[in-house]
Amino acid sequence: MKVLMISGDRRTACGGRGPLWETQRGFSKHFARVDILLPRPDGPITTRQILGNVHLHPSESGRLGLVDFWKRTGLRLLEEHGHDVMVAHDYGLFMAGRACAWLSRQTGAPYLSEIHHVPGYPIAASWRERLECAATRLYLRWAQDKACAFRVVNSGELAPLLERLGVRREKILVLGSLYIDFKVFHPVTPPPPREQDIVYAGRFASNKGLDKLIDAVALLRARGRSYRTLLIGMGPLEARLRQRARALGVEDLLRIRGWTDSTAELADVYRRSGVVVCASSCEGGPRATVEGMACGIPSVSTRVGMMVELIRDGWNGRHADFTAPDLADALDDVLADEARRQDMGRNALQSVQRFEYESTIEAYASGVKQLARSHR
Repeated sequence: MKVLMISGDRRTACGGRGPLWETQRGFSKHFARVDILLPRPDGPITTRQILGNVHLHPSESGRLGLVDFWKRTGLRLLEEHGHDVMVAHDYGLFMAGRACAWLSRQTGAPYLSEIHHVPGYPIAASWRERLECAATRLYLRWAQDKACAFRVVNSGELAPLLERLGVRREKILVLGSLYIDFKVFHPVTPPPPREQDIVYAGRFASNKGLDKLIDAVALLRARGRSYRTLLIGMGPLEARLRQRARALGVEDLLRIRGWTDSTAELADVYRRSGVVVCASSCEGGPRATVEGMACGIPSVSTRVGMMVELIRDGWNGRHADFTAPDLADALDDVLADEARRQDMGRNALQSVQRFEYESTIEAYASGVKQLARSHR
């Protein structure tokens, strides 16, 4: 069986090994051929083959010509290789879904629309997220009879949300996207020395709530709790976050670095941390909290994405609302009592075992295959 995917992942197009590459490492084993259409990379534009049977096709056009490129290239690939199913990673302006809908109409190949999270839900962090949330509603109505199914990545938040937005229940597939390699993400004995109390890994974007995290660190310092905090990642808000830390007098507690060079290095960072945090206003996962929990540390998270159903408050971590004071309270509750924190870490490790890489990837691949068979 062959699959054609359309993704907005620029990191893979540039030769990086981010979430898309990690997914394909296992997913591609279940298919004879995988073709992935990508945006224009920052570097050279070349078609590349990775992992034996995954063919990457970065766009030659910028954003304005992206949908047309995906249509032209997708049509050529479908005619040459006869893919059984298409997958659109849908978000933003839903360019992937629009291209797949056109290709499906031209060739009859079914397509799966993947909705990993809805911007602005449950909380909008900016006017742009409000627009994106409205765009999602419009897209779902438009695509209702064009997509064969909609994949969501959690059952506690996204599945009921799509139903409320008008998607028929039989068209919603719950297929998780948290694929954790326990050969990489695991505790070690004895635990290494702690280098930071709080760790975050992800993009520096408005929906991540990092301004509230810095505010929480400042509130905790005012209470006499000086918790060292590490932010891992990149994004447009980095300069603003540094400025906020200086203005609040916690610059000495905050360290910001880029992406780690490998997942092994990231796992080591988690193991040297006290708690992994998610302060987001909207998410599908997030992956970082589950990776940290797999390394034996508890999580403090807002009620978003998979965290709604994963965290048992006070057992494997803490839930926090979307305010800095409540986030500060939750972080302090976990970090102030070391014995309790370690108990939570052991429970966190236990609670994420269902996200084992191979079995979760196999379930995803099986869902895509079943969709293709049912629409032959």
